[in-house]
Amino acid sequence: MQADLDRFNSRRSTVLSTEGMVATSQPLAAQAGLEILKAGGNAFDAAVATAAALNVVEPTSTGIGGDVFACYRTADGELGALNASGPSGQRATLERVREQVGGDEPEMPLRGGLTVTVPGAARGWEWTLENHGTLGFDEVLEPAIRYATAGYPVSEIIASNWQSGDELFQTPHARAAYLTDDRPPHAGELMTLDRLGASLEAVADEGADAIYEGHLGEAIVEEVQREGGLLELDDLSDFEPERVEPVSSSFRDATVYELPPNTQGMIVLEALSIAEAAGLDPGSFGTAEYDHRLIEATKLAFHDGHRHLTDPRFDPPPALLDDKHITERASRIEDDSVLEAELLESIAEEADTVLLCTADAEGNLVTYINSRFAGFGSGLVAGDTGIALQNRGASFSLDADHANRMAPGKRPFHTLIPAMAELGDGSWLSFGVMGGFMQPQGHIQVITNLIDGQMTLQAALDAPRWRHYADGTLGIEARYGEHIVSRLARRGHDLGIRLPVHFGGAQAISQRDGIIAGATEPRKDGAAVGY
Repeated sequence: MQADLDRFNSRRSTVLSTEGMVATSQPLAAQAGLEILKAGGNAFDAAVATAAALNVVEPTSTGIGGDVFACYRTADGELGALNASGPSGQRATLERVREQVGGDEPEMPLRGGLTVTVPGAARGWEWTLENHGTLGFDEVLEPAIRYATAGYPVSEIIASNWQSGDELFQTPHARAAYLTDDRPPHAGELMTLDRLGASLEAVADEGADAIYEGHLGEAIVEEVQREGGLLELDDLSDFEPERVEPVSSSFRDATVYELPPNTQGMIVLEALSIAEAAGLDPGSFGTAEYDHRLIEATKLAFHDGHRHLTDPRFDPPPALLDDKHITERASRIEDDSVLEAELLESIAEEADTVLLCTADAEGNLVTYINSRFAGFGSGLVAGDTGIALQNRGASFSLDADHANRMAPGKRPFHTLIPAMAELGDGSWLSFGVMGGFMQPQGHIQVITNLIDGQMTLQAALDAPRWRHYADGTLGIEARYGEHIVSRLARRGHDLGIRLPVHFGGAQAISQRDGIIAGATEPRKDGAAVGY
């Protein structure tokens, strides 16, 4: 413990309990999950309850009009993952979308009807409860419905993010759903979302069919088509979430588990493997040499991931974790120079989302991530439902040679990566970091902080971070050690101080020998709560 404090003085303590834990980016949502645990639900029930509550209390980052992914370990040792990301509509051919966008070199718009893919969240919640939960929709959605209809005070960071809604929401029904007195709410102001609350009540009563086969789905399709999108009712009714096997690799004596494509989870595993193959010395943790090798490994993994990772049903990825490939990539890292391997420019660089972790006394452990992509998403709200629709389709490419090119029924490349790890001390870790292209970079730093930095769970999230950007620059937090910064600059890194908001939002829970430990991101409004 003293070594941890000597290395970095954490801002707060790790939360400890034995019965259950919820960690997420908004305190009221964390309490919603804890309420379900205390009522007899398990970690899966609590995950859905927390995700639904975040729809209400943090609507700037998530919603039932978006997608959901999960990585989990059950009490009986089953390790699994959920992909409930929706595809493009069957009418969304590359040629039709290119023609509709227009121009000599058309690019996907950021907002509007063309960017809306099938929202997978509600079916994903349903799958979670039916396969691993113990309670029904009516019980787990109750806290979210209560917050929506009775109201809640808006927390500070979320109030700041909500300001974008004034410009984004252009239709009267969108403004009525998410603004108060035709303006975004202030921090501490009581906010109700009655329309969204009514839609959540419909899901509680009718199940996810209310969205995929019922009146809510009709409103979604009508809104999308009115705004030039290509979704049909059949696209919603045909959607099914998918259980997938996590992909994994070792780092030191730990095993890290990520989601396979269409997510960017492979980037995390490749970067850690490259760094270890390049001679990343655990004894050099906290030095410029250590950070330089980790940063360069991350750049190489991003270069590969952004060119190959997409919906594997259309383009299966190459063997990015193959030993020969990892060795070749590691050989490119030099101690006294920087690589020019850059990310592909994308709106996904600054996408936002929510992540939550839950655990119970039986040993269930869940990482759950729910998102609309860019903040409030497409800017569209489905009629009077209060359901803000995602813009995940904006990450499609309209280049016919690109792996992530638009195609009918295709899932776009996703930034969302809930993760798990089995650490060398026998503990299991549920964790993730929110924030577009910061997500894999955050995973890498949390894992290395825990394993090589020997940090406590909360200290691993608090520690100052770096971030590689698409333009080749390296962002760092102001709290970074000056001796490291100067040595990184001498190696050739183009450094710039960035505000904490640019470095993601992490949550983590670990379990070992009946003790549950939880931590939350100091850069968000969040809380880790246990009992």
